[in-house]
Amino acid sequence: METTAGTIDRVAFSFGPFTVYWYGIIIGAAMLLAISLASREGRKRGLGEDTVTDMTMWAIPIGLIGARIYYVLFEWQYYLQNPGEIIQIWNGGIAIYGGLIAGGFTVYWYTKKKGIPAALMLDVLAPYVLLAQSIGRWGNFTNQEAHGGEVTRTFLENLYLPKFIIDQMQINGVYYQPTFLYESLWSLLGFGVIFALRNRKGLLRQGEVALSYTIWYSAGRFFIEGLRTDSLWLGDFLRVSQSLSLLLFAGAIGIWIYRRRDYPAKTYYLDGWNFNGKRN
Repeated sequence: METTAGTIDRVAFSFGPFTVYWYGIIIGAAMLLAISLASREGRKRGLGEDTVTDMTMWAIPIGLIGARIYYVLFEWQYYLQNPGEIIQIWNGGIAIYGGLIAGGFTVYWYTKKKGIPAALMLDVLAPYVLLAQSIGRWGNFTNQEAHGGEVTRTFLENLYLPKFIIDQMQINGVYYQPTFLYESLWSLLGFGVIFALRNRKGLLRQGEVALSYTIWYSAGRFFIEGLRTDSLWLGDFLRVSQSLSLLLFAGAIGIWIYRRRDYPAKTYYLDGWNFNGKRN
């Protein structure tokens, strides 16, 4: 990919043989912010001083591996011909859904091992994961990736975008739709909505914050994915992320309805948990 005059160089700095990219800095900063905020929230909900931090030491690396495996599996024909590139994650090729699936299973395993309510842990994490996703999409911006189809500069100007975004959306002389921005803003809005709702007493039961996250993100991703040019495909007609978004959206709503029919009522999110496994 050529760098057009006026665009942001994806390389932040280099020292010796090592190159540090803005993508890595932005993703790393987003993760650290999410861990810090989730750890503080976890303490408020009775999960212990370092429980969330300890759990993320497992979930983040396993999530990254899952994100890579997911991508490789759906691009298997290419990697079958180029097996040496499978581990070259620095060349790109990770999928957020793969990371969320692997990370989710890791959270479930960790909470069962520690005797912590899995639903509460997922609730604590969910809004901050969405915030991290919102920030992380700006790594795609610096890499000039995760964009939509060709548009005109006038189209971008009519969206009232800052000049630096418009300039960065010019790749090899062609302007592209900033789908990274659509998802970033959708995720940021979702963070605000879910954050506000979860702090309303007597509204969301444990598990429903995480379900809210699933419903919100999958709904937005379904439509945004349809605009992207770099989708993973199942055959020649089915976008993987759109299909998964639809399944997650319907599944989360179904689980919500099923759990609401459970009596006695499940614990509310703000009830938290204590170290004896009892409700606060």
